[in-house]
Amino acid sequence: MRYRSEPPPAYLDAASAEPLHPAARSALLAALDTGYADPRRLHGPARSARLLLDNAREVVATALGVRPDEVTFTPSGTHAVHLGVLGLLAGRSRHGDHLVASAVEHSAVLHAGEWHERRGGRLSLAPVDRAGRVRIRDLPPEPTVLAVQTANHEVGTVQPVAELPGTAPVFTDACASMGRLPLPTGWAAAAGSAHKWGGPAGVGVLLVRKGSRWRHPFPGDDRIDERTTGFENVPAALAAAAALQAVVEERAERTARQHALVSLVRSRVAAEVPDVEVVGDPEDRLPHLVTFSCLYVDGEALVTELDRRGFAVASGSACTASTLTPSHVLAAMGVLTHGNVRLSLGRDATREEVEAFLDALPAVVSSIRAEAGL
Repeated sequence: MRYRSEPPPAYLDAASAEPLHPAARSALLAALDTGYADPRRLHGPARSARLLLDNAREVVATALGVRPDEVTFTPSGTHAVHLGVLGLLAGRSRHGDHLVASAVEHSAVLHAGEWHERRGGRLSLAPVDRAGRVRIRDLPPEPTVLAVQTANHEVGTVQPVAELPGTAPVFTDACASMGRLPLPTGWAAAAGSAHKWGGPAGVGVLLVRKGSRWRHPFPGDDRIDERTTGFENVPAALAAAAALQAVVEERAERTARQHALVSLVRSRVAAEVPDVEVVGDPEDRLPHLVTFSCLYVDGEALVTELDRRGFAVASGSACTASTLTPSHVLAAMGVLTHGNVRLSLGRDATREEVEAFLDALPAVVSSIRAEAGL
């Protein structure tokens, strides 16, 4: 079997994983020789590792505008989501067991809700409008915990987290937006994922506001007095922190550039591809992400054909042969779910790459439709 030795000419799937930021690479290599020990032991190597871990926590806290003692490193963004959602529910178990989540939450949130249901709790989904924004006036009553993402991972729409009623603590999944947008206000717990901002894979960030009622929902080890379990990857945590600090410092310039490029994609796709629907809010959105659906086209076929032409994109609504299940996000929005492409720009994406993609797209869509006899 032959593997591609170099990345594709145009990597347009940064929402899945951003290439490692140079700042992360430098920090990771520097920390490998000194961050190997257990930071909870008392000997010299352990104290060195603890200093690195504390430094990483301070850097993340400063970048996000939170307190260092509100920051916990986890083995993944998914684990941070599960700890955030279920920990708030456990902390408020005397008040109820009703988790209310928007219908367009990431599957990690929904899976946590289903796990909660299997243990006797309740899960309700709040409807969204056609842009994918939660309808606050239609929230199910009497929530124990509200789960509303900061911005949608498939269509980019920013959610009104700060406008949610203060009747229950809010968990916000910020994995898609952390580092790209400032955190909203009004949340009790939040989660991020380092590989989405250019940090190494295998590092998540859990934020729990000081004073929030949060209790560990899972069996633990000798670290159960803290919010995580297991042995943190100290060099990776430091690298994640360095990348986050760098992308926040670069945010203003990068956001303006990416927002303009995504606006170009939205306008040209709508104008040049027949029977297409560009979804998500056109303005109040993540700056780097755009999703569109093409009628009479299979999403996986479209992604494969674009990859053959050197464009790496994702399909947020692929109907796979094994599940035949469309995207729950697009279905909840009431938009076209098939023939879907999610394009997301990395920090180094250029206008030339985006225009080359837009030049190639109409012919690719036309050829797939022709092969299907349409």
